[in-house]
Amino acid sequence: MSIKHFDFYKGGFYMEWFNVGRIVNTHGIRGEVRVLSSTDFEEIRFAPGSKLAVFKKDEKKPIWVTVESSRKHKNFILLTFEGYNNINLVEPFKEGMLKVTKDQLEDDELEENEYYYFEIIGCEVFSEVGDLIGTVSDILETGANDVWEIKASNGKKHYIPYIEDVVKNIDVEEKKITIHVMEGLL
Repeated sequence: MSIKHFDFYKGGFYMEWFNVGRIVNTHGIRGEVRVLSSTDFEEIRFAPGSKLAVFKKDEKKPIWVTVESSRKHKNFILLTFEGYNNINLVEPFKEGMLKVTKDQLEDDELEENEYYYFEIIGCEVFSEVGDLIGTVSDILETGANDVWEIKASNGKKHYIPYIEDVVKNIDVEEKKITIHVMEGLL
């Protein structure tokens, strides 16, 4: 899942935001926007009635919108927002990011052994015998399976496939992952 985040200060506390898409252009004259999705939960994020925060380019304060309609068009999602029914109202949203807050993620139903990127990135990775290998610094989507970039304390990077034969245990609460170090893996 492609989820990135940043913090936004609001009312004395920081809100954590997660990207779900980028508005790349308008579509037609009736207020539709063309969105390049970056979420695995399109049916939840872009469903009519869903609340999204639009962060316009170079602005830090979001504009909250409610999805009125959603449909697929080629490689994009076409959205309309309640109260934004013509091109002039949505034109300023071009190149804006669509985000949700962390508490909105509770609607997602993850399958067993599925995790958000933010839960995995930053976890320490250990071998089955307890040796620290490094910390997950990035996740690469390869098609067949994700590959985790592990940065060792010496700066060296290792690439670990997220497959059952390698990844033996994930504890997102403790930020600890245990892997089986196969020959040639590191």
